[in-house]
Amino acid sequence: MPPKTLDIILPCYNPPAGWAQAVPGALASISQALGEEVSIQVVLVNDGSKLDLIDSEIAALQVQLSALHYTSYVVNQGKGHALRQGVALGKGDLQIYTDIDFPYTTASFVAVYQALAQGRADIAAGVRDTEYYNHVPPIRRFISKFLRWMLRTFLQTKITDTQCGLKGFNAKGRTIFLNTRIRRFLFDLEFIYLASAEEGIILEGVPVQLKPGITFSKARMGILLGESLNFASIFFRGLGARMRRRKS
Repeated sequence: MPPKTLDIILPCYNPPAGWAQAVPGALASISQALGEEVSIQVVLVNDGSKLDLIDSEIAALQVQLSALHYTSYVVNQGKGHALRQGVALGKGDLQIYTDIDFPYTTASFVAVYQALAQGRADIAAGVRDTEYYNHVPPIRRFISKFLRWMLRTFLQTKITDTQCGLKGFNAKGRTIFLNTRIRRFLFDLEFIYLASAEEGIILEGVPVQLKPGITFSKARMGILLGESLNFASIFFRGLGARMRRRKS
């Protein structure tokens, strides 16, 4: 039987002005595209925003979105941590996470859902085309391309574009996601690396496109330096898992 319930996980940290008004419209577009037979629950995680999320905005969302689960904590922990909180709270047959501004087209979201709902994949990961790199700051462009080279050369993951912020999974993929540890930038890479090392897990890269007018913030150098240690931990953790399987 095809999956009937879907969790959409939205991490939220210092959201842009007007975000609470934009979310219902984006969700309505997705719901219409998926059809009435798919029941959607939204899990919104406030990751310790420095800017106060106005109570009236949350209250308005709860009125407009009957199936909204909202959770919040005071100290910012990072996107990876926030998503693990949201995924753990969700109960859907399938789960898809994306950013609070829904930067990818509705068609891209539907394509990720269909890869899961049709049983083609346990994990469906958005893969950005070359046009994407025309819309991001130079440092982000460099980081993305460098990571893809590192993944091809050293980590040999089944998908090299690990940092796209649109991914979904079934119960098998959910288990792997909840086993990730990294709190910030490289949690996506850790997820795909662990999944690639897991026997019997089917990953599918799904081509996705940005909506017009989407802009991205600059990556901070302090975070990048810290994530270099996380990259090393991902490599050695996956290497250890492979060695254990060979011995068993």
